[in-house]
Amino acid sequence: MTAMQSTARKSNRGFASMDPEKQRLIARKGGKSVPDEKRSFSQNPELAAKAGRKGGQSVNPDKRSFSRDHALASEAGRKGGHASHLGATKRAAVS
Repeated sequence: MTAMQSTARKSNRGFASMDPEKQRLIARKGGKSVPDEKRSFSQNPELAAKAGRKGGQSVNPDKRSFSRDHALASEAGRKGGHASHLGATKRAAVS
């Protein structure tokens, strides 16, 4: 087998190799895997905030770039907001 033949071959393993209908079936189950009453962060925003702070504190202070560079944090937030709103616009156009 030549190198060209081995790269043309597709894997039959993994999510991406499944047919689209099977992917959708599995993806639908993702949102239903945990009952609402057990989704503690969605039920308790204070608990989510506390967990986020705890995670941030576990990072080495020298590597906390956002806490040391306000402009970098602002730019990241702006990019996230633009990406988030762009996605909503695309979804609305498709619906």
